Amino acid sequence: MGYDFDRVVDRRGTNCLKYDFARERGKHEDVLPLWVADMDFQTAPEILERLQHVVSHGIFGYSEGKEDYFLAVQRWYIEHFDWQVESSWLVKTPGVVFALAMAIKAFTKEGDTVLLQQPVYYPFSEVIRDNNRVLVNSPLKLVEGHYEIDFEDLEEKIQANDVKLFLLCSPHNPVGRVWQEWELRKLGEICLRHGVLVVSDEIHGDFTYEGHIHHVFANLSSEFSDITVTCTAPSKTFNLAGLQASNIFISNQKLRKQFKKAVDAAGYSQLNLMGLVACQAAYEKGESWLKALKVYLAENLNFVREYLKEHLPRIRLVEPEGTYLIWLDFRGLGLTEAQREDLIVNKARLWLDSGAMFGVDGEGFERINIACPRVVLQQALEQLEKALKEL
Repeated sequence: MGYDFDRVVDRRGTNCLKYDFARERGKHEDVLPLWVADMDFQTAPEILERLQHVVSHGIFGYSEGKEDYFLAVQRWYIEHFDWQVESSWLVKTPGVVFALAMAIKAFTKEGDTVLLQQPVYYPFSEVIRDNNRVLVNSPLKLVEGHYEIDFEDLEEKIQANDVKLFLLCSPHNPVGRVWQEWELRKLGEICLRHGVLVVSDEIHGDFTYEGHIHHVFANLSSEFSDITVTCTAPSKTFNLAGLQASNIFISNQKLRKQFKKAVDAAGYSQLNLMGLVACQAAYEKGESWLKALKVYLAENLNFVREYLKEHLPRIRLVEPEGTYLIWLDFRGLGLTEAQREDLIVNKARLWLDSGAMFGVDGEGFERINIACPRVVLQQALEQLEKALKEL
């Protein structure tokens, strides 16, 4: 089946966070948004068909996934990641960020330390601080345009700060690293050595570029599995974020019980009906759509790479290994944070995610979402080029 990813779908006027809340977020109404991590593509037609069937039925009562829901999720992870999950491990939540917060509440107390690696997805920092925990940062190292883990610093920070919990981003958002097996094993050994629990956000696991493989951290050893909460969802993969369905896997029975207790204490029980339906349909029928999407995204990435090289050579692409979010280095422009914001928002009329949002280590960078029709991407880059010429 052919899929038309070049088709521009007008999202304005749909209460879309990406397009309809510029003024509320302090931006101009006419900005072109390439910020929040959802896609400008309609989801797979097979998913739409299942959802339309539910809408036609017309009853939206309390619902729960039965065995076929779990089997669809299980098959996906066996076939794509060679990871055999069990139904008893599964805890369903409305989102991965919610799961991060629940893990922090379940496994730490106020004043405890939680480790992350900045620049990293900014809700990591928010759920740590908002729950009155202490953030400990072991920053990634940028070495010749490539981010690496500073293992020595990470272990020192764990020991010096009595770290209880580590929020791992894998694949990493925003820098686009797909961690190699040896890197994950080294991380795991450090965490085992010091009794640190790992919450692994693997929501971007389905998006890797050629030559890169996503390894499920908990799947690397039974010892790693025993200390890990693995956070997954179909939302990024199939553009379903608004339907709020995530699958959290915890093989350790004691940890799972603690986690479920935190979820219960938050007053949450069943998933959104439409999220349940969409997730099952995605994992049962969405494969061909996803394959076509990944080809298109790789072409979008190549378009950006070549455009920067030819027209915007002072802006450098940090070559991504995964995700549809790209990390651009604007430091070559020699602008202050305020000047860069003025260039992008006021002059280029673009809405991107400033690197500073991801921690101090992200200053001078911008995150751009390339999951959009190429004509939109081209327009954004042309607006940026024009604004730079007028500086």
